[in-house]
Amino acid sequence: MLAAAVCLTGAGCVPRIARMRRPVSLFVGLRYLRASRGSGFVSFVTVASVLGVALGVATLIVVLSVMNGFETELRDRLLGLTSHAAVLAEQPLRDWREVAAALETQPGIVAAAPYVELEAMLSGAGAMTAGLLTGVEPGREARVSKVAASMVAGSLDSLKPGSRGIVLGRALARKLGVTPGDRVTVLVPRPPRGSGGIGSVTDSLTVVGLFELGVQDHDSVRAILYLDDAASLGGLAGAVTGVRVETGNIFTAPQVVRDAAAAAELGADYTVRDWTQENASYFRAIRIEKIMMMLLLSLIIGVAAFNIVAMLVMVVTEKRGGIAILRTLGCSRGDIVAVFVLQGTLIGWVGALLGLTLGVWMALNVDTLAPALETLFGFSFMPADLYYLTELPTELQWGDVLGTSAIVLLVTALATVYPAIRAASVQPAEVLRYE
Repeated sequence: MLAAAVCLTGAGCVPRIARMRRPVSLFVGLRYLRASRGSGFVSFVTVASVLGVALGVATLIVVLSVMNGFETELRDRLLGLTSHAAVLAEQPLRDWREVAAALETQPGIVAAAPYVELEAMLSGAGAMTAGLLTGVEPGREARVSKVAASMVAGSLDSLKPGSRGIVLGRALARKLGVTPGDRVTVLVPRPPRGSGGIGSVTDSLTVVGLFELGVQDHDSVRAILYLDDAASLGGLAGAVTGVRVETGNIFTAPQVVRDAAAAAELGADYTVRDWTQENASYFRAIRIEKIMMMLLLSLIIGVAAFNIVAMLVMVVTEKRGGIAILRTLGCSRGDIVAVFVLQGTLIGWVGALLGLTLGVWMALNVDTLAPALETLFGFSFMPADLYYLTELPTELQWGDVLGTSAIVLLVTALATVYPAIRAASVQPAEVLRYE
């Protein structure tokens, strides 16, 4: 009679429990996952919980990969006209050749190039706008920036000493209404000699090329001319604003350049500005967006965790008789807790595994999936007339994958605590009295 009652609970017969070598908690937990007669709704909630966890994990991995791709793309584009770091001084550098040579001999330094940076007003074809003039030596500049590789018209090598040529950002040229071969008037403010007032110098330059780096702050305001021409406009008389430095690793660049400057014994008058300081606001915004997206998408996993709680509570309610009989057969409260902890944790693990597989596959195939979705729904994720990027960039980082997995496993494990404690609090005498 008692054996038959145990069989009806779905926990297995008494002799079978006594003979089996597997832990009772694991055996019963796995058995409760299987649908029994009349418990189809519980099984549906179980499947929904697994799919909810999987959907949350997959979505989180894909979104984090896209955010990583945007961050990498933005970093590459921002560094297109600048370098990993720059060595500056309180006054314009006149001994920049010695400084560049000293830096290039230090470990970790790939190249060093001088530059002059001036604020100016540019006018052409009836339009006028503010801009930034950057004086460079084309041969050296190609080693520390991507301007030479980003030319859409002309060549950076067209800038020659005394050629009075200028290379404009494509958006800036469009704003001024000029094309290669046209003339641009440049006005640079500078104090006149022998007085404390404010003066200016004006020059007319020929557009010899256009570049496009894909960053509005560069393409719409930047103009490049030869180093000596820029120094002449700024009244620097052979001096430069600073020396740009390129390193072998962008992430170690700040420390490498500071160590190199100290080893080269440049002196206390020299300071180092690295790419993290120059573009801090951009990367801070990306980091905040990434954190917010992660928090918002984690709500999907939270909903799935509540589904697990609801499913386990229903199982506890349905299996009260079976739990009471297990207690009478010698199972402790800890064994009953383990049954439901194992059951909920297994659901979380299965969902996490499915989500990881789906998320990694989607992140690695965004370039194929995005066009398919655009064709299916008739819209574009990145319209070419609004964004410089025409496709979603992705960068799958395994640290995000492992972090997401750990969070999911922790949340699903915590979701089992309340139902397990509730199951362990079932009083066998009260339940069996009415069975």
